Amino acid sequence: MSSTAGQVIKCRAAVAWEAGKPLVIEEVEVAPPKAMEVRVRILFTSLCHTDVYFWEAKGQTPVFPRIFGHEAGGIVESVGEGVTDVAPGDHVLPVFTGECKECPHCKSEESNMCDLLRINTDRGVMLSDGQSRFSAKGKPIYHFLGTSTFSEYTVVHVGCLAKINPSAPLDKVCVVSCGISTGYGATVNVAKPRKGSTVAVFGLGAVGLAAAEGARASGASRIIGIDLNPSRFEAAKKFGVTEFVNPADHDKPVQEVLAEMTNGGVDRSIECTGNIKAMISAFECVHDGWGVAVLVGVPSKDAEFKTHPGNFLNERTLKGTFYGNYKPRTDIPGVVEKYMNKELELDKFITHSVPFSEINKAFEYMLKGEGLRCIIRMDG
Repeated sequence: MSSTAGQVIKCRAAVAWEAGKPLVIEEVEVAPPKAMEVRVRILFTSLCHTDVYFWEAKGQTPVFPRIFGHEAGGIVESVGEGVTDVAPGDHVLPVFTGECKECPHCKSEESNMCDLLRINTDRGVMLSDGQSRFSAKGKPIYHFLGTSTFSEYTVVHVGCLAKINPSAPLDKVCVVSCGISTGYGATVNVAKPRKGSTVAVFGLGAVGLAAAEGARASGASRIIGIDLNPSRFEAAKKFGVTEFVNPADHDKPVQEVLAEMTNGGVDRSIECTGNIKAMISAFECVHDGWGVAVLVGVPSKDAEFKTHPGNFLNERTLKGTFYGNYKPRTDIPGVVEKYMNKELELDKFITHSVPFSEINKAFEYMLKGEGLRCIIRMDG
């Protein structure tokens, strides 16, 4: 164990005191891990749209003050009672959802929706005792998604840590812990396009481009990117996208445009926007008889999916996916190995890098729609 094991650690964290206000670098106290918990020294983290969405707190329960962050890589500092899967010095990726390995979902080969550790955006405390492990200025600071990686040290349930190859560069593979796995897995694990098939990807942000990368890795011959922002089209070519459609350029539904382009419909579609119209289009654009549509984006609370039942009767399939159907502890180490074996490219997803002291710049880039992933270096 390290010399700090069992002690409170004082370190820097970027605290969101209020919704939508710039994060403030504060000295925080991080309590030691309790049973089945692990304290991790974060070396690199990145900003995901989910962090921004909950920081803005426009459509959900506001939980403040809070430490955001859930896409990261770090090294185990110490472990709590009962932890046997990881040890101090191990390299890990914290993940916003977990794998307890005991519940029916974890024991099922078909599911990654752990009963104990699945994503909970409202909870700001640890499961074991309902308390936070962070405090600053005498007040508790709430956790986010069980990870809170915008802190030099954080405490995470062991079931939400993927232990990875220690030779993998954490400044690159940290992006595997959320968005890239979500999109890539949606294609390779759920849509499963055959070699030579035609794939449509709705939304060309980081998750959509990861879905396109999955289609390219699967041998798709045509990858059609659909987005309302034409400035994304050039960059998407690096991810295997071969054709582009901007729905605003057409006076008919985009599903009809795609059907005309592909002699009746695409073989697979992956929807990565969360926009309900895009979701319906993604389903209705697949070919009858064999077409499969996969929904990845998270819709608004009041959204309703409406389509004619005949679309199902004509043998189109609609699927949903969560985190690319990857189990965090079991599967994510293998995704990292794909990068190490040069089967998966990650560098092209990383468009910016800032020191921790300038973390608010990462928010500015995302709010302006600039780039894909911004790496935040915790030593800066």
